[in-house]
Amino acid sequence: MKLATIKNSTRDGQLVVVSRDLATAVAVTQIAPTMQAALELWPEVQSPLNEISERLNAGREFGAFAFDPVNCMAPLPRAHQFVDASAFLNHGDILERAYKVSVKKMPGIPVLVQRQSDAFLGPCDDYPFPTESDDADFEGEFAAILGDVPMGTRAEDAEGHIRLLTFLNDVSMRAHMLRELGMGFGFIQTKPATVFAPVAVTPDELGAAWRGGRIHHDLRITRNGAWFGHPNGREMDFSFGELIGHLAYNRRLGAGTVLGTGTVSNKAYLQVGSACLAEQRAAEMITHGEARTSFIRFGERLRFEVLDSQGQSVFGAIDHQMVQALGM
Repeated sequence: MKLATIKNSTRDGQLVVVSRDLATAVAVTQIAPTMQAALELWPEVQSPLNEISERLNAGREFGAFAFDPVNCMAPLPRAHQFVDASAFLNHGDILERAYKVSVKKMPGIPVLVQRQSDAFLGPCDDYPFPTESDDADFEGEFAAILGDVPMGTRAEDAEGHIRLLTFLNDVSMRAHMLRELGMGFGFIQTKPATVFAPVAVTPDELGAAWRGGRIHHDLRITRNGAWFGHPNGREMDFSFGELIGHLAYNRRLGAGTVLGTGTVSNKAYLQVGSACLAEQRAAEMITHGEARTSFIRFGERLRFEVLDSQGQSVFGAIDHQMVQALGM
């Protein structure tokens, strides 16, 4: 089953079921008006939503209309909690090697950070930022959207609480990062709004590409129409289940919690490319002794997409332009 949220002049938008080929959609107000409502009522609404999905895919659902990602908000336009991980250790290893720094790691303990979640952006929305001197960067990540997770849930049981999967562009303003890291409390100006794919899918939609608590698909990224990278999600050092188990150790997680993987990164980065500029620049420093790739300028266009084994888009694409914030 595939779900999305379309714009309707409210903060939380209108929940729709989307066909597998992303061609059509249908509103499901009679079952759940918003994504958050569906997540909170999942045991009651999953079956009727699935029935609508089956009819829609068969071309038999009354009220279906053409699906257009331009009309989409983030699948969950705002969330009670957004937690981001650093589940691909290779990403950090490349940066540490390039900049000759050492970051303390504890074996078996994932790095997680609380993030802003009050205003996610849709897949085709322009992305405003104040100045190019902020050193704007993108970070392609996969994400899980959770149902209610009881405190103390074990890693081996945690996957059962994943309701939906999607991907995101976790925009970073690198000029602020070292200052905020040095202050010791976390990111504020470094991490503005996050951008989400138009569609979130139930894990079964991925078939064999969902195994081991990991998404075994390439995340394909272009910058201004030119290939940038296609790293695969299979190399997560911590599975989604392990991340959820760690996060829920001494707290319950409310339905609608969003959990990001951190930047997708592969050991064969020289061949498959990267999912963010910082990693590409670090690779250039290792190879050439200097960073040659520039940070984002106003007017640049970024595209992120995941294709299945038949070349069909799974979540739809993030396709947005980076622009100067009005009045800045």
